[in-house]
Amino acid sequence: MSSRPQTLTVASAMVAVEGIAAVALGGYVAVETVIGKPSDLISSIFVAAFGILVGAGLLWVAWGILQMLRWSRGPGVITQIFALPVAITLIQSQQYAYGIPLVVAAVIALVTLLAPQSTKALMGEDGPDAS
Repeated sequence: MSSRPQTLTVASAMVAVEGIAAVALGGYVAVETVIGKPSDLISSIFVAAFGILVGAGLLWVAWGILQMLRWSRGPGVITQIFALPVAITLIQSQQYAYGIPLVVAAVIALVTLLAPQSTKALMGEDGPDAS
């Protein structure tokens, strides 16, 4: 296989950063649930587990992108499409410290995943059915 284009390296890094952030936030909620007194224990456990699982999934997708595995592009793109409305909502609710970095990461990841160099590396010159 040919060498990895820069666009995939950047996309992988952005998805990995999102994954690390999700794991960290899920871990934070888990610690707060254990040491604090949550008003709804079940919801707190669910949010913590969800954050950690989503983060782990994003790290797996980032690894797939870095390895130039074809399957990784779809989940990577879909994640960024879902991240943009979340980021916009955060910005509209004046949570700029969370919303602006999420918009930047999502746009960079989306642009680099959809770049022609990335498409060629992941799908091949003649598309996914090429031998």
